[in-house]
Amino acid sequence: MAGVKNRSLVKRLYAARWSFIMLAPTLVLLFLFAYRPIYGVIIAFQDYRIGNVMFTFTPGVVKWVGLKHFQDFFNSIFFSRVFGNTLRLSVKGLAYGFWVPILFALLLNEVRHTLYKRLTQTFVYLPYFVSVVIVVALLNSMTGGSGLIGMIYESVTGKNTVLMNSASHFDTLYIGSGIWQTFGYSAIIYIAAISSIDPTLYEAAIVDGANRFDRAVHITFPGILPTVVILLILSAGGLLNSNTEKILLMQNASTAVRANVIGTYVYQVGIRDGKHSYTAAVGLFTNIINFILVFGANMVARRFGGHSLW
Repeated sequence: MAGVKNRSLVKRLYAARWSFIMLAPTLVLLFLFAYRPIYGVIIAFQDYRIGNVMFTFTPGVVKWVGLKHFQDFFNSIFFSRVFGNTLRLSVKGLAYGFWVPILFALLLNEVRHTLYKRLTQTFVYLPYFVSVVIVVALLNSMTGGSGLIGMIYESVTGKNTVLMNSASHFDTLYIGSGIWQTFGYSAIIYIAAISSIDPTLYEAAIVDGANRFDRAVHITFPGILPTVVILLILSAGGLLNSNTEKILLMQNASTAVRANVIGTYVYQVGIRDGKHSYTAAVGLFTNIINFILVFGANMVARRFGGHSLW
């Protein structure tokens, strides 16, 4: 029986040989740039300097320091600030931005004019392909004293304020510009999920007298709910991540107290100051927390919603 099963497996693999050949470059790149560098996390437990050997069995060559870098990070005066800022921006971004592409996909699904629908999709997708440098430049231009947003703010509040230099407005500008740039592209997966819903469900609902709102609430949204849950779980796993490049571009002396996050802290300490082992420990700590969040969110979703990643 084992021989028969092995021959059957070989036949199936041979039949799918072209699929494996096409997949091979992706697997090679994934191994080289995603899995092979994982061994580098061992420097988080060393006093590593560029050019040193990362791992050897020769005694005394590698200086192991255990959990020293983790303890230094937890005891640092910057820990509470960067951890709190990262969590605050991520939670706000998830709370304010996660539902926007869902709502957009639901509304776009109700548009019956094909040309208008395609034009709308095109215009909301475009910001995603705009460089973050250009987005921040637009923010600087529009939120200044002579910019459109700056003038509207002055007319409403009576204050002539450069919003990009205001720490109290940093969250709004960072999160708002992020939503504007990504919601159209993020809606693609929801639009694809909506297109897979059985059309006969809508026909039956129309016969029963359901209006568009009823069909959206009772057919469309339940149909994309598994997709929503999966993306929410993945989003929960990124709560300690942030758009470091964008924050570095937006950050200045006035906003640093609210804009300094784990990503910018790692950049400043690791690249500028050369403390690679220390920042490797910070990165490892962040990834462990993210994994715990993904695992926990998956358990909650599976227990209460019936949908999960695994």
